[in-house]
Amino acid sequence: MMKHAHACLGLMALVAGAAITPAAAADQHVVLYSANDDTVNRIVAEGFKKETGIQVDVVSTGSGVLFQRIASERGNPQADVVWGVSTALLKRNQAFFEPYAVTGRDAVPAEYRDPSDLWIGTNLQVVTIDQNTKSVGAAGGPKSWQDLLDPKWKGKIAYTDPANSGFSYAAATVLLQHWGNNDDAWKKLSQLIANTKVLNRSTLVFDGNGSGEYPIGISLEYAGYLWAHNGAPVKVSYPSDGTVALAEGAAVIKGAPDTKAAHAFIDYLASKELQQALLKVTFRRPARQDVDLSVAAGMPALSSIKVLPYDEELWSSTRKETLSKLKSVIQNSR
Repeated sequence: MMKHAHACLGLMALVAGAAITPAAAADQHVVLYSANDDTVNRIVAEGFKKETGIQVDVVSTGSGVLFQRIASERGNPQADVVWGVSTALLKRNQAFFEPYAVTGRDAVPAEYRDPSDLWIGTNLQVVTIDQNTKSVGAAGGPKSWQDLLDPKWKGKIAYTDPANSGFSYAAATVLLQHWGNNDDAWKKLSQLIANTKVLNRSTLVFDGNGSGEYPIGISLEYAGYLWAHNGAPVKVSYPSDGTVALAEGAAVIKGAPDTKAAHAFIDYLASKELQQALLKVTFRRPARQDVDLSVAAGMPALSSIKVLPYDEELWSSTRKETLSKLKSVIQNSR
């Protein structure tokens, strides 16, 4: 996620279900392992401390590194909560979690939370086709993935190398699945990739599309809304042939040093108030479906987006082979 220098820390006001007295809070702290960026971590840590008096100590790094650390500490856990990681990783590592029925969990669709309460989705990442309307007129942009196969878009589409980006890998594999996961599907995906400029980092796609260097960006929903909010002529489009919406979530670590504080904190992460505030500041789509999306002008309800079926476990388990084939496709398209 991009850094958001304009974040307003005063938005945090309420923690759901945190029945902790100030006296008890003085002796408590939460250790959070987070894959979110520093701005989001700071908003949450400061908001939770303001509400409860409990200090949040954040360890922030990539998801893979976090779970390596959790595994190495299994006999003596050093963290209370892990957050900001994909549901595929949460499912794969659920042996490290303890069940907790998060307050308000029923507001999160069943597909974005664990049926045994081992983890809960807190926000959704939706892959979009973003358009710089100064470079391409608002009415003249692509409306679907199929449109992006047109040779007229060659060199005008920014796309992150899927070896370096989870959402970019998800975009490629959801299309493979949608198109039949066969030789014809790979042929169509190769056509699309041949029209793109494959960049090393997601931020290069977001920034290039926002600045107009690349008229079209295969992007994430929040990035387009953030650029538009900051005055860039960026239009967020949801492909008419469907897209992927993946949850990122949180879990309480089994044997957490401070279970009571961990429960209060994960309630906070899943609360309507916090998810509303993060939407307003960072344009992260809440996993909860009772949050008012109007603060992100133009963001549609999840129910109005065509979300394609996506076998996250399949594409996670075949990641190495799939990335190898994608690498060949990218090299052959240059």
